[in-house]
Amino acid sequence: MDQTSDEEALEFTNFRIFEDGRIERFSGEETVPPSPESEGVRSKDIVISPESGLSARLFLPQISDPTRKLPFLVFCHGGAFCAQSPFSPLYTNHAASLAAEANILVLSVHYRRPPEHPLPIAYEDAWGAIQWATAHSDGNGPESWLNRYADFQRVFVGGASAGANIAHNVVLRAGVDGLSGPRIVGMVLFHPFFGNDKPDKLLEIIFPTCDGPNDPRANPGSDPNLGRMGCSRVLVLVAENDFLRDRGWGYYEALKKSGWSGVVEIVETEGEGHVFHLFNPESGKAQALTKRAAAFLNLA
Repeated sequence: MDQTSDEEALEFTNFRIFEDGRIERFSGEETVPPSPESEGVRSKDIVISPESGLSARLFLPQISDPTRKLPFLVFCHGGAFCAQSPFSPLYTNHAASLAAEANILVLSVHYRRPPEHPLPIAYEDAWGAIQWATAHSDGNGPESWLNRYADFQRVFVGGASAGANIAHNVVLRAGVDGLSGPRIVGMVLFHPFFGNDKPDKLLEIIFPTCDGPNDPRANPGSDPNLGRMGCSRVLVLVAENDFLRDRGWGYYEALKKSGWSGVVEIVETEGEGHVFHLFNPESGKAQALTKRAAAFLNLA
């Protein structure tokens, strides 16, 4: 008879992983339905790949001019890779606020999560999602909102925390491998979760094929291909009291020194912690952060 171990390997704020690979998620599993109209933003859930189960939630702001195409953001949620989803209240609200403030179309990707689906599966899912989305650039894809409203010359990729790590890997892959037709203009990273040169217990568990602390997928500063980033602008958002603050700054400095020809900016919020804007979205600093990201998403 199969036996399971209750010996704990690692505990985060919102989940616990056991030695036998099981996970117990404490939060982030609650969901809210898509909305036909919520503060001017409609949303709907779509299946990208029936074979893998890859799906997403699509957010469309209120349309004042039906002939005008909108910037398009592919977004990856956070949760230490293992928790949360585009359907949770936190990330539904966040994507809707970005869609409304920036007047953009947002595709929030439901990538498969570790430990059930170890990294790099999430990277492959996010890459598959942007390929699926940008295949609509000829106006003949399966999703009507993308065909009708997305401007594929103004494509952005973004993410929060672990999702920012995934977003980076997608945009770098676009630069190295190429992305046919559409143009990725920029990338916005909210409080990115990157590794450094020290061992990371979480990554050891959920990323068994990782090459250690300096694997470039986890630690971009060690990547010789960093200068081939597949966009022209990057915005890095960090918070003063975030335990990942220095890694965001390190990414910013590494990208500047990489030989990449684009423009990278960094904005630090004083007195706040990791992804504070998700938990207190009505605060002045959270609204300022959203407005700064929205301004970036309208630069093209």
